[in-house]
Amino acid sequence: MTLSVNIKRRLGDFALDVSFDAPDGVTVLFGRSGSGKTSVVNVVAGLLRPDEGRIALHDRVLFDAGAGVDVPVHKRRLGYVFQEARLFPHMSVRDNLLYGRKASGLKGQGDLRRVAQMLGIEGLLDRRPARLSGGEAQRVAIGRALLSEPEILLMDEPLAALDAPRKAEILPYLERLRAESGCPIIYVSHNLAEVARLATHLVVLEDGKVLKDGAVSDLLSDPSMVRVFGVRDAGSVLTAQVVDHADDGVTELKVSGGTLWLPTVPAEVGSHLRVRILAQEVLIAADRPVGLSALNVLPVTVLSMKRGDGPGVIVQLKAGDDTLLARVTRRSADALGLHEGGTCFAVLKSVAVAPADVGGGLQSG
Repeated sequence: MTLSVNIKRRLGDFALDVSFDAPDGVTVLFGRSGSGKTSVVNVVAGLLRPDEGRIALHDRVLFDAGAGVDVPVHKRRLGYVFQEARLFPHMSVRDNLLYGRKASGLKGQGDLRRVAQMLGIEGLLDRRPARLSGGEAQRVAIGRALLSEPEILLMDEPLAALDAPRKAEILPYLERLRAESGCPIIYVSHNLAEVARLATHLVVLEDGKVLKDGAVSDLLSDPSMVRVFGVRDAGSVLTAQVVDHADDGVTELKVSGGTLWLPTVPAEVGSHLRVRILAQEVLIAADRPVGLSALNVLPVTVLSMKRGDGPGVIVQLKAGDDTLLARVTRRSADALGLHEGGTCFAVLKSVAVAPADVGGGLQSG
C-alpha cells in the first residue's frame, strides 16, 4: 500500500474518524461538501494535526500519536495542488515551476522539460501568469508540485474553479499524469464525471467517516451507493479498447461483454479507454431487439435489483467481466419479468455517451 491513513480529529462539532489504505494510482476522496475531504488531505499534508492515529507513506511514518512522531510539512515530501493555481504573478511560468524545487531544497532544473511536455506547457515558459488561461495556470501549478519531486501528490478539487471548457481541456493532462508521472495521487472531488475518468481507487466520505472504499469500477456499479451518487449520476465504468474508426463517423470499441459503437473517439486504434455509462441511459429488453436504431446491444445477466420507495428500480447487470447499472420503472421490471439470475439484453444509444464520459490515459495490454 502507498498511503495508510488511520486518524481521528475533532473540529468543533464535527468529528473526523477516517481509516483507509490508498494503493498506487489515483485515490479519489469523494463526498458532499462538509464530508471531511479537504480535512483528510490537510491531515496527510501536516497542515492539520490529528488528535490520535497514524499515517504512513510507503514505509515512512509521517504521524504516530502513540509514538510521538509528527513529521513537519516541509519534510513530508509531498506536492499540494489547491483549487486555485496560486502562482507568483511577478515570476515567469519557468520560474514558478522551478520555485517548487527551490522550496524543497533541490538544485537545478530537474525534469523541467519532461514535466512541461507532459502537461503541454512547454510553449508557455516565458509568460507571466496574467497571460494564462485558468486551465493553463492550473497545469503550471501541477508542474510546480511535480518538480518538487514529491513522494505523493495531493490535489484538492483542482478543477473546481474552472468552467466546463477549461475542465475538458485539463482532464486529458490529468489522465496523462496518472499514467506517466509515477507519483501516487490523492485527489479530492465531488464530481462523478471526474471520478469515473481519473480514479483507480475510491474512498467515499460521509459525515467525517469512510462510508465505503474500493476499486472505482466496483463502487460506481454498486446499487447501494446510488443514494450517495444520486440517481441521475449513478452509472458504471467500462474499460474498452479501440478497434476501428469507421468512415461513417463512429468508433468501434471492444469491451468484455461485446462491442460498443460511439461517435468518433479521438484515440489511436489499440489504445485503452474508460467509458462511463449512466444508469438512466441503459434500456433493458427481454429478447434481442430487431429494427432498432440503437447500435449497442449487450447480452447480460441480472445480478441484483434494488427497489426504492418511489417507482424506480436499479438493476445491476453483468456484461462479460463488467457490471452495468440500469434505472427502470417497477412497471417495466415486472412486465419484463426481471429477476436475479435471469438473462436479458442491455441497450444503449451511441449518442447517449457524452464525450466527457470517455477518458484515456490507460496503459495498453
